[in-house]
Amino acid sequence: MNLSIRQIVTFREVMRSGSISQASRTVGRTQPAVSTMIATLESELGFSLFLRRQGKLIPTPEAYFFLEECDAVLERFERIENTVGRIRAHQAGRLSIACHPAASSFFLPRVLTAFMEGKEDLEIALTMRSSDVIEDLIASQQFDIGFAETPNPRPSVTQRDFDLECVCVLPASDPLAAAPALSPADLAGRPMALLFKEHPLTRQTEQVFQQAGCRIRKRLELRTWAPGLQFVADGICYMICDMITAYSCLQQPQTRNPLAIRRFEPRMSSCISILTPGYATRSLVSHAFTDRLCSAIDEMQDEMEEVLSNGNGN
Repeated sequence: MNLSIRQIVTFREVMRSGSISQASRTVGRTQPAVSTMIATLESELGFSLFLRRQGKLIPTPEAYFFLEECDAVLERFERIENTVGRIRAHQAGRLSIACHPAASSFFLPRVLTAFMEGKEDLEIALTMRSSDVIEDLIASQQFDIGFAETPNPRPSVTQRDFDLECVCVLPASDPLAAAPALSPADLAGRPMALLFKEHPLTRQTEQVFQQAGCRIRKRLELRTWAPGLQFVADGICYMICDMITAYSCLQQPQTRNPLAIRRFEPRMSSCISILTPGYATRSLVSHAFTDRLCSAIDEMQDEMEEVLSNGNGN
């Protein structure tokens, strides 16, 4: 048999309406075309579906039995159409994301929450890993998207890079918060929180202070910036950190010991990248979320630039 969906739909409409003329109006075809389609369907099946008596169609017992199967087929086909529509609208599917610590607690979940709205059939797998691990996970196609510190280019990874400005975080009550920007001279000899010594931002900070002829006093060595925010709020140290950490702090309510965010000069960079597998075919939802994440990063930069320019980041 070589049955088509159009034949099945037409047959069902004829059964529902009881006439060729009514079915032709429902399916949008001429009466001769519907009659021919029913005749062709009967030929394909090898048995009669209707008896023709005095210009009326009388369904055979086989027609009623066949109708049950047609209803099941069309119900399944309608579910397929709905699924295709949800996939096309990025409302269904699965997306696996690996994120570095700075963005995993607030920034990326916030972007994901907005992206998932109205997408009840979209499944998200989110995990936090260090940037070097994320690079390997994306290269081996174990995750759809990685959000990490910018790695060295490699063929197995496609990346969109963003050069983000580092900022200084300090207690809002600190006298230094009155300045629109801080320099190594302002922070010389003051207690600082830094990441582990191998981290590029730590090396960059040390180099900037050395070039300015200022002593950097490391009081805390951290694996990630997140706990440093609490130390700063408690007045234990100052911190020059990535923009995403500072932005996450800015977006959350501060009921106790508010923090100030100030520009640091000379400019220091903290580069991040959106990573995707270089040798894999990406899903529609992966493309859509990547575009949304790019927009969110641009929006964050605009908001932070306004904060830093106006000196009201507290």
